[in-house]
Amino acid sequence: MPQEYPIILRGFPGTVRLEEGVVYARGLKADVYIPVEAAKPVPVILFLHAGGWLQGDRKFGPDLGRFFTQRGFAMVSIDYRLSNEALFPAAVHDVKTAIRWMRSVAGEYGFDPNRIGVWGLSAGGHLAALAAISADTDFVADDDPYREFSSSVQAVVAGYPPVDFNQFAADEGSFETKFLGAPLSTIPKLVRQANPAAYVKGPGAPPILLVHGSDDATVPSSQSEMLFDALGVAGNDVTMCLIEGMGHGFMNKNDFDQREFKKVKKYECRNGEPPVITEAPPFMFGTVETFFRRNL
Repeated sequence: MPQEYPIILRGFPGTVRLEEGVVYARGLKADVYIPVEAAKPVPVILFLHAGGWLQGDRKFGPDLGRFFTQRGFAMVSIDYRLSNEALFPAAVHDVKTAIRWMRSVAGEYGFDPNRIGVWGLSAGGHLAALAAISADTDFVADDDPYREFSSSVQAVVAGYPPVDFNQFAADEGSFETKFLGAPLSTIPKLVRQANPAAYVKGPGAPPILLVHGSDDATVPSSQSEMLFDALGVAGNDVTMCLIEGMGHGFMNKNDFDQREFKKVKKYECRNGEPPVITEAPPFMFGTVETFFRRNL
């Protein structure tokens, strides 16, 4: 049943309607957070959880109602098929199906179908970047019930995403091997298909914000740097925030904004020009909100 609960943050009162466990396709579920007082239609952001494509669910992440919906954004957090259920590209199919589903129910929920963002963390960041950068005709499942709708998005935030699997351990126990279903050295074509940078053909990608910790030992910051370079050289609007001394998984928890603030180096590319590098204010959930507010 839909639930309503009041959330007040930074002096801004807002009521969030939460509909839990809505089936969007293939028996997969979504939680839908709707800002009750906001003028409709509202921008909507798809959230993709972390967990190495093998663990986690739509509940794993920060409080989306508190940090985003009460600020005027609808949020949709989904379950996608994990690698012990179905191999790549099943999870990408699910993400693209979810985006199409969001457009199909836009009138029902008050979503603006022309203002859709996607935000993913770690493995979810990889799926967010791959789904957003690949063409609308890529990764379309045969059983997608919403094929007549577009899977394009207007803005992307990818937190500490793995993107080039060739840089990771290729043993049988690695998350990447389990995601693709075979030793990486034996499937070079599939490894390339899983790399978001392989779909950068020129300008035309939606604005993208990459976020990474400089001390990430799980997914090195060079992963975001590689994708930043590929997008920037091709003439896309891309920003990368590199947070000094930060490790992996820092945006999964609600206390992120209360931690000790670290120095942030911001890299920005516009129109194929060389990157502009500046010192930025502390990175917070508000930084993600500001990015989406500017681009949605």
